Amino acid sequence: MAERLVIIPTYNEKENIRDIVAHVLRLKPEFHVLVVDDGSPDGTAAIVRELMAGSPGRVHLLERKGKLGLGTAYIAGFKWALERDYGFVFEMDADFSHAPDDLIRLYAACAEGGADMSVGSRYVKGGKVSDWAWNRVMLSWCASQYVRAVLWLGVRDTTAGFVCYKAATLRALPLNEIKFIGYAFQIEMKYRVKLAGLRIAEVPITFIDRVKGKSKMSANIFHEAVLGVLKMRFNIKAPERTA
Repeated sequence: MAERLVIIPTYNEKENIRDIVAHVLRLKPEFHVLVVDDGSPDGTAAIVRELMAGSPGRVHLLERKGKLGLGTAYIAGFKWALERDYGFVFEMDADFSHAPDDLIRLYAACAEGGADMSVGSRYVKGGKVSDWAWNRVMLSWCASQYVRAVLWLGVRDTTAGFVCYKAATLRALPLNEIKFIGYAFQIEMKYRVKLAGLRIAEVPITFIDRVKGKSKMSANIFHEAVLGVLKMRFNIKAPERTA
């Protein structure tokens, strides 16, 4: 069993999935891939099954019926990974917004740098966004500032979805109690890691807008995130410490 598992949630990613998986499999040290597909009608899962046949034991597929949400896809992937004793578990998009080579630096931040969770960050020194209009960059930056102000999170890129967790970090979190399923999920995970007294490190990355396929962003995603942050602040409590 490899030490590292990359979870890639998909819905209609046939243009990207073959290339993104191939790139991850070329990395050293070795990574495994789990694709969590929400019933993509475009045949994404069929492509993943082909990849599984070509790389047995390294590529895995978890198929779900219908769009059940980003958060639930990752939670299902986390549980799958923990059941199989992976030591480090990663979140990554399928559309090359996240450069696969940066997985190695996220891993090093946890495996060598002492972080319990590492975040690929657009908003720390050395991080940036490529191919976004200025107003979209400003909206994203302001959203992170809002989250930091409400939750006192201490993370600059609060909505980032390029992440590495130590397995012990995921085991310390109440995965069955995660409340949000859209992009607020990313905020909630960071907030719960902080409340658990664990260390989060930010690793600078360049975020690149997708070239192929359609974005899954919507007004509902931002609505959930804005209201969700307030709910987190007042409803999620720090876990009780045991002596």
